[in-house]
Amino acid sequence: MRLATGKKNARSLKATLVFLDETGLLLTPLVRRTWGLRGQTTVLVHNARRDRRVSAIGAITISPMRRRLRSYIQLHPNISIKQPQIIEFLRQQMRHHRGPLIVIWDRLNVHRGAAVKAFVRKHPRIRIEQLPTYAPHLNPVEGMWGHGKGHKLANHCPDSVEELAKTAHEKFSEYQHEQHLLKSFVRHTKLPIRL
Repeated sequence: MRLATGKKNARSLKATLVFLDETGLLLTPLVRRTWGLRGQTTVLVHNARRDRRVSAIGAITISPMRRRLRSYIQLHPNISIKQPQIIEFLRQQMRHHRGPLIVIWDRLNVHRGAAVKAFVRKHPRIRIEQLPTYAPHLNPVEGMWGHGKGHKLANHCPDSVEELAKTAHEKFSEYQHEQHLLKSFVRHTKLPIRL
């Protein structure tokens, strides 16, 4: 499997692994079971339109030496993720990490765009590894998205996209202090990564 080669390269290059993925957050609440008074059904009131959303780019990184995990997120209210947003996120990762970066992501068209390829060619610190087709279970960021939407943002009824972006930023930033959760997302992928 090609991903195993990337892991070996990371060890020999002393490179930071950057698992990257995108998602969307809608104003419509994700309804989860909750506690309530007997006989009084909890009602979630929202004024959501399906075309209003917050697009997000996120990453879970693994440092080469200490194997420390970090999470990063960028939110983009009311726009879709395109090549300029991907490039800006890669720049952010270059500012946060010294040395080589091995970016592992899916085969989304925006990842293979001409501008992104040109940016990567211009910055030899960045190496790209693609996940196999239809393999979201191999990306630990998918676990972060699922946990964040299903637990941290569950039953949240924001009044505006701005409120959703603010709350999402607060909730997803909490992962920085939850190493056990970040490790669980990596372990859930069953990738042979020693933490």
